[in-house]
Amino acid sequence: MAKLFGTDGVRGIANIDLSADLAYKLGRIGGFFLTKGKERPKMLVGMDTRISGDMLEGTLSAGLNSAGIDVLYVGVVPTPAIACLIKILGADGGVMISASHNPVEYNGIKFFNEDSYKLTDEMENSIEEYIFNNLDIDNIPSGGKVGRKITVENPTRKYMDFLKNTINVDFKGLKVAMDCGNGAAYKAAPELLHELGAQVFVINNNPNGININVNCGSTKPEEVQKLVLETGADIGLSFDGDADRLIACDENGNIVDGDHVLAICGIHLKKKGMLKNNTVVGTVMSNMGLDIALKENTINLIKTKVGDRYVLEEMRNNNYSLGGEQSGHIIFLDHNTTGDGLLTGLQLMSVVKETGTKLSELSSVMMDMPQILVNAKVSTEKKNDYLSDNEIVNKINDIENHFAGKGRVLIRPSGTEPLVRVMIEGDKQEEIKAYAEELARLIEERLR
Repeated sequence: MAKLFGTDGVRGIANIDLSADLAYKLGRIGGFFLTKGKERPKMLVGMDTRISGDMLEGTLSAGLNSAGIDVLYVGVVPTPAIACLIKILGADGGVMISASHNPVEYNGIKFFNEDSYKLTDEMENSIEEYIFNNLDIDNIPSGGKVGRKITVENPTRKYMDFLKNTINVDFKGLKVAMDCGNGAAYKAAPELLHELGAQVFVINNNPNGININVNCGSTKPEEVQKLVLETGADIGLSFDGDADRLIACDENGNIVDGDHVLAICGIHLKKKGMLKNNTVVGTVMSNMGLDIALKENTINLIKTKVGDRYVLEEMRNNNYSLGGEQSGHIIFLDHNTTGDGLLTGLQLMSVVKETGTKLSELSSVMMDMPQILVNAKVSTEKKNDYLSDNEIVNKINDIENHFAGKGRVLIRPSGTEPLVRVMIEGDKQEEIKAYAEELARLIEERLR
């Protein structure tokens, strides 16, 4: 069966792939499955700053109302605000309308259940089955049982107050450079840090519906790097469109990505006795430098498939408190149930303030291993056969034996193209480049 849901909700070009009609069906059917059996259910609905949000919110909310669900409308808020507001407001679930870091023509719909977690595969499959087969739910309320739309007062204030309670320091004396990406954090992020005492220099906090993620935000960290150097800031924070991830930089303008944040915060939490089960969760794409930094501090690192949903699944199943991705999706599970860029920024700044140490020094606990990524062009039918080909397997083993624990090979077939991605890490750039190109050529020859 075709798939509507990707790794992070339903996403596509707004008004084409993600139509108003589809948004209505997702609201009606998705809302029904999430709130089935509840008396007068209510669900939050929020969105980022892109122009198509109004269109999709209107029909999605209508779909929820048609299933007898009250909509608690919170307007423009970060995705992680939906997760925490579900608990604060006692809602039965929530929906965020956002395409995260994607260009403005895209939009997306992400569901959260009453416990503020994203949907299970089983729930997504049930919703898809109804939509693809043109089925409708057996629930047509009328009269006073039809849902209504209720505008929530000051949702951003509630989110900001929640975030304040995750730290026990203020930021007086700290200079912060911030790029809001003209996205959902444009109001909450600068206001919160100002209230906490920081001196804030902010750019790209004037969304107009079409400038979200345009040459700014976490996918263009050069902007916040420049701002740090121009203002003499102690730290730079750069958010994506829905503010569920963060890319930071230190006072010298050097990038502090998700792996470095995991190293800094993981070590700090361990020292405070707050790192559950002495473990950090990353992904197979986490830089090997993170392995080394955590090992030197006697912290375990568990790696999952790429995707914050897999990181979260591992954390929930085994009671871990910190996990995330190199891209800046960081989950502090003691505080929120999803990646939260602003929460991550607060936690990172708290380490700076509590230790009295510059971010560059904190970040130096982890040294990035050089990485090389080469694409091998293969036939679609054979792109998953690399582990069953003896010549390829033997070559991978030879390379890893040569590294003797100081390098690694990672092979990942593309999910959408006839490609196998060859990633090699090691301490010598020219050597890993030569190995990656050699292995890619072999894979192309064997898997044509």
